[in-house]
Amino acid sequence: MAETDANKPKKVKGKVKPAEPKTVAEAKQVEQEPSYWLLTDDEVLLRSPEPEDEYKTSDSWRVFRIMGEFVDGFDNLATVTRGVSIFGSARTRESDPMYVAARETARLLAEADFEIITGGGPGIMEAANRGAFEAGKVSVGCNIELPFEQQPNPYQTRSLSFKYFFVRKTMFIKYSNAYIIFPGGYGTMDELFEALTLIQTRKIRNFPVVLFGSQYWRGMLAWLTSTMLNEKNINSEDLGLLHLTDSPKDAVDFIVKTCGAVEKEIESENGRRRRRIK
Repeated sequence: MAETDANKPKKVKGKVKPAEPKTVAEAKQVEQEPSYWLLTDDEVLLRSPEPEDEYKTSDSWRVFRIMGEFVDGFDNLATVTRGVSIFGSARTRESDPMYVAARETARLLAEADFEIITGGGPGIMEAANRGAFEAGKVSVGCNIELPFEQQPNPYQTRSLSFKYFFVRKTMFIKYSNAYIIFPGGYGTMDELFEALTLIQTRKIRNFPVVLFGSQYWRGMLAWLTSTMLNEKNINSEDLGLLHLTDSPKDAVDFIVKTCGAVEKEIESENGRRRRRIK
């Protein structure tokens, strides 16, 4: 088609196309410039493409960075076989009873030979890492890069950093035998309902999901029962996926008992498989 005034591409004033890096060293130098990472990697990935986006900054190229995060996570967590992920608010203070309870719960779990996994930040995450750290056991922090800086807490024996939420969430699911959900906000709710969805749809085994703090969770559970269940959007078995408690010892006992039953089931299943092969 001949170029006319009507179909001629419009130039955006004030935008100067940067020179394309020709070497890996040049590309790394560009990434270090303050104007490069104005958005988080998640936000860059999830935004709609813009007309002026270059192919080499497109989503297809970004897959390599995502793949690298998965490989790094898998390599670093490969030895975690009895992980328990503990979630809760980053805003919980050290003097809060929930901080004290999370610290005690993690300590008891660690002494029962479970590895503690958290999001690596402050609040409940710090309390859980601290409990495992003080017990002299494995204390993992899966940190996330945010627009506002989240400093990793100092109680981690193994610290990972992720740019993408979905990669980080995969690590929580893959390396956990149970979840404990302390009072928290949107992020905590996200982890809770993602786990419940994966269990409900049988994408993962039915592992223990503990809600800690009956007063905090009472309203949500009442709504699930009176509204969601009443509207038949879930069934009564789905409500049975949750264990509510206010006691660190009860939470740990429930996880030890449930995980023990699951381990026996897996051993039995593996035995049947071996016999079939023979």
